[in-house]
Amino acid sequence: MSLNTYGHLFRVTTWGESHGPALGATVDGCPPGIEISEEAIQVWMDRRKPGTSRYTTQRREADAVRILSGTYEGRTTGTPIQLMIENTDQRSKDYGEIAEKFRPGHADIAYWQKYGIRDPRGGGRSSARETAARVAAGGVARAVLAELAPGLAITGYMVQMGARHIDRARFDADEIGRNPFWVPDAEAAVEWGEYLDEIRKDGQSVGAMIELSISGAPAGLGAPIYAKLDTELAAAMMSINAVKGVEIGEGLAAAGLTGGDNADEIFMGPDGPEYGSNHAGGILGGISTGQDIVLRFAVKPTSSILQTRRTITKSGEPTEIVTKGRHDPCVGIRAVPVAEAMAAAVMLDHLLLHRAQVGPGPRGRIG
Repeated sequence: MSLNTYGHLFRVTTWGESHGPALGATVDGCPPGIEISEEAIQVWMDRRKPGTSRYTTQRREADAVRILSGTYEGRTTGTPIQLMIENTDQRSKDYGEIAEKFRPGHADIAYWQKYGIRDPRGGGRSSARETAARVAAGGVARAVLAELAPGLAITGYMVQMGARHIDRARFDADEIGRNPFWVPDAEAAVEWGEYLDEIRKDGQSVGAMIELSISGAPAGLGAPIYAKLDTELAAAMMSINAVKGVEIGEGLAAAGLTGGDNADEIFMGPDGPEYGSNHAGGILGGISTGQDIVLRFAVKPTSSILQTRRTITKSGEPTEIVTKGRHDPCVGIRAVPVAEAMAAAVMLDHLLLHRAQVGPGPRGRIG
């Protein structure tokens, strides 16, 4: 009952620890004949890797991915794809002082209570470094989606850092890749940089809110009860380190709306149904409608900070702790490419499930 695997038909198992020799993913269920290469996956790895700006951990990892199996002459064979990323810049000595202590807000104490053993060097499997394997697997999923659903696009961006929010009136999708925060607001990017500099200098950390938009998804993906598309997207986001909440479409704000305000009116357009709004976030009854799928998730502040906090030792003695090492002052920054990768895996999985049950297109024709 290791529970390190996700997906139904497109299945991904991640393995490895933050300070081990390597980590990676085994991808099973990938269709054969898909063009794939290490270089194509590396594009996505480079978006997540540490040390890309002063606002992320200064651990220096190339995050170079290697494909060990499952391909021949640049195409997938339909057999398991083994992906490996070597760890090259571990600094385990930074964690020597906390081996007997629990970090407040960290999974240390829960791991110890469950297993009776833990790896204090970066948190082992609870480290955000594990997400490198997910991004590699997501690169495979994107390659398949590019062939099976070429119009589908997945875009993640940050809409909140701490108490700072973007101004949606200044929303500019082209700005997302131009700043280190993946924020679609040029003015906010400047302000947030100054804000995070102060947070970092104080030895503190801060949380964030990430939004994900999936456009071009066909109608009909998902199932009514136990494999709702929004359920599985939410589960995928919640599985990412430090995520504490997920909402789809209007989300929690729907509690304050009337039925008339929340319902998306439907019109017949030249190419099929069109909607007057998208409060549902592109999913109704667990099934995609063809509208953009929109979700948001909250990332808590990094628990490893340089400020002194009270805690206990493994023997139950009271003590204090200061966490040394190289940590993200806002882990939400690098959560953006991870969320995109997880969404790619879920969307591909449901596309394959849909094709297996009803064929390549929707069954119910309108008009």
